[in-house]
Amino acid sequence: MMRIQKMLEYNKQFVANKNYEQFLSNSIPNKKMVVFTCMESRLVELLPKALNIQNGDVKMVKNAGAIIRKSFDSIIKSILVAVYKLQAEEIVVIGHHDCGMSCVNTNELMDMMKEEEGITEETFKALEYSGVDFHKEFHGFETVEESIAQSVEIIREHPLLPSRVLVHGLVIDPNTGKVDAISIDERKA
Repeated sequence: MMRIQKMLEYNKQFVANKNYEQFLSNSIPNKKMVVFTCMESRLVELLPKALNIQNGDVKMVKNAGAIIRKSFDSIIKSILVAVYKLQAEEIVVIGHHDCGMSCVNTNELMDMMKEEEGITEETFKALEYSGVDFHKEFHGFETVEESIAQSVEIIREHPLLPSRVLVHGLVIDPNTGKVDAISIDERKA
């Protein structure tokens, strides 16, 4: 049986037993907060427990490395919707130590795509022709602290973000749950 089939079988029992009732909430986050973090699997349960985040407390947005490089990407869109439509008043960018994005070698990644998965050179050229710089898109970061500071700055300086919205940066240790502040926005705290 495929993994997805096992998940769907489990879900049938979850719904039949009404296990969802303990998670009922509305769409407005209780803490009026957006958490933007890495897609790291070690953080799925650890991060909410380490910061006392319960179901319904925050809007959670994720990508590889909690990286924002452009002012108008899908992460920013999600954050702005949360601010304007879902009453979010604070944004917290949370990276983590030992992040896979800190060691991405884009040449090795490209070679792996070509050699192991058969992605052709023509595909990479078509991406480049379309304005996608593979190396810029997949480049990680040197330090998680610098990366979080960069993402925080892009959000804070966004022309559509209301000045009343606070933006913070944190780093979590995926082994212990210890959280360190990189940038706390104290403008109106």
